[in-house]
Amino acid sequence: MVSPLAQQAQRVPLRARNDGIDLLRGLSILFVVIHHLALKFRLPLGPSLLGDLLPERVVKGLSFNGYEAVFVFFVISGFVITRRSLARYGSLDALRWRHFYAQRAARIFPLLLLLLAVLCAMHWLNVPTFVINKPGQSLSGALASALTMTLNWYEGRTNWLPGAWDGLWSLSIEACFYLAFPLFCVVLRGPWRVLALVALAISLPWTRAALQGNEIWQEKAYLPGMAAIAWGVLSALAMQRMTLPRVAARALGALGAAGLLCVVFFGDVLWPLLHDHVMLLLCVSAALWLMAAHGSTRAMPRGVGWLTQMGRWSYEIYLSHMFVVLALTPAYRALAQGDRRWTFLVYVPALIVCALIGGALHRHVSAPARRYFLPRQPAATPATAL
Repeated sequence: MVSPLAQQAQRVPLRARNDGIDLLRGLSILFVVIHHLALKFRLPLGPSLLGDLLPERVVKGLSFNGYEAVFVFFVISGFVITRRSLARYGSLDALRWRHFYAQRAARIFPLLLLLLAVLCAMHWLNVPTFVINKPGQSLSGALASALTMTLNWYEGRTNWLPGAWDGLWSLSIEACFYLAFPLFCVVLRGPWRVLALVALAISLPWTRAALQGNEIWQEKAYLPGMAAIAWGVLSALAMQRMTLPRVAARALGALGAAGLLCVVFFGDVLWPLLHDHVMLLLCVSAALWLMAAHGSTRAMPRGVGWLTQMGRWSYEIYLSHMFVVLALTPAYRALAQGDRRWTFLVYVPALIVCALIGGALHRHVSAPARRYFLPRQPAATPATAL
C-alpha cells in the first residue's frame, strides 16, 4: 500500500527542470573552468588587456574562486539528491538503497571509466602534463584511488596529481556521500537525523581549521566537503515542510545571491575577518538560493540560457574541461611567444568548446548509459498520473 505522502510525491516529475538550480550549477562550472585557465602558470587574466580595463577585485573574483565553486556544487548535490529521494520514495525512511546505488552508479561510472581509460592512455604515451611522475605517485596508485573514490586522500598523502586527474578529488567526496546517505537514513530517523545534519553542517569552519598543517588535505578532506553537502540536505528537508510565499522566496534568493557575491568579489576582505567561516557563509548562501529556487516556475532572464544548459551538463564539463585547458595553454604560448596581453581572447572559445564537449558526452555517453543500465520507470497509474 502506497502512503499518501508517497502518492503525492509520485505526482512530481522526477526529471522536471529547475532553471534556478541549473543556473547556480552553470555559474559554478563557469568559475571552475575560468579558475583553471586563469592560474598564473597558464593564461591569467590579470596581465591581459582585459585585466587593465576591469577593476582588480573583479579580475581576482573571476579568476580565483574555482575551489569555492566546488563547495557550491556540494551544496547543490545534497539538495538535489535529497529532493529527488523524497520525490521518488515518499520519505527518506522509505529510501531503497539498492535502487539508490544503482541510480548513482549509472550516473557516475560510465563517464568516469571512459575518462580514466583516456588518462591512462595519455600517461602511457608520455603526453606532457598528463604523466604521473612525482615521488610517491604512480599510475596504478592514482587509478586505484580514483576507482575507490579516495583520490583526495591519495593527493593529501603524496602530492598534487596532473591537472586532469586532480579534479577527481571532489568526486571522491561526492561518492562518499552517496555511499553513506542510505545508511544514514536507515540508522538515524526523525529529529536525530536532523540534529546530526546540523552538527555536521556547522562543523565546516572547525574541520577546515583543524587541517592547517597540510594544504592539500585541508582543501580536499572529506569532512568539510560533507559539511557543505549537509547544508544542501537540510535545505531540501526544510522545503519538504513548507511552501515559501513569493515575497519570502525572493528575499531568500536575494540574500543568497548577495552572500555568494560577497564571497566571490570581497573574499580578500572577508577571509582576514572570518577565516574559515567564509566557507560557512558560502554554503549558507548557496542553500538560501536553492531554497528560493525550489518549486519556482519563474522564467530566467534572457541571455542566461547558455548558463543553465552548462549547468545541466556540469558533470560532463567538469570531467572533461581540463583537456581543453591543457591543450589551449601551450597552443596560446606557442602563438603569442610569451605575450600575455591577449590571453582573455582564449576564454570565450574555451568555454564554448567545453560546453560542446560536455553536451556531446551527455548525449553519447551519460544518457545512453543511464538508459541501458537502469530499468524503465513504471508508467504512472491513472490515479497518480499528472
